[in-house]
Amino acid sequence: QVQLVESGGGLVQAGGSLRLSCAASGRTFSTYHMGWFRQAPGKEREFVAAITWSGGRTYYADSVKGRSTISRDNAKNTVYLQLNSLKPEDTAVYYCAARTTYSIGLYYRGEEYNYWGQGTQVTVSS
Repeated sequence: QVQLVESGGGLVQAGGSLRLSCAASGRTFSTYHMGWFRQAPGKEREFVAAITWSGGRTYYADSVKGRSTISRDNAKNTVYLQLNSLKPEDTAVYYCAARTTYSIGLYYRGEEYNYWGQGTQVTVSS
């Protein structure tokens, strides 16, 4: 069982930055591929970014590519999402998720992830 706890959300003006963190419990964090998703009010959950267990490969949604960086520190059982040049349309609850499968195929599908955090709110004002 893995527990994920996000933090770092908040209210920021357009053009600003935030760094989200997701702390994981358990001794096997370094074996999990990790992802970030978000859900805005009235919209479906959408993929934001993913990273392989080693951190060697990263993937981004087109909507955040070039403005965000996903990273991880396996010694600290933590995955990060740096968000820059924030826009009002980035406003959403951001969730981190872990998957235990060997492959990171279909990394953009929430259904491929086994564990989810409770989310952290990001609000970008114009």
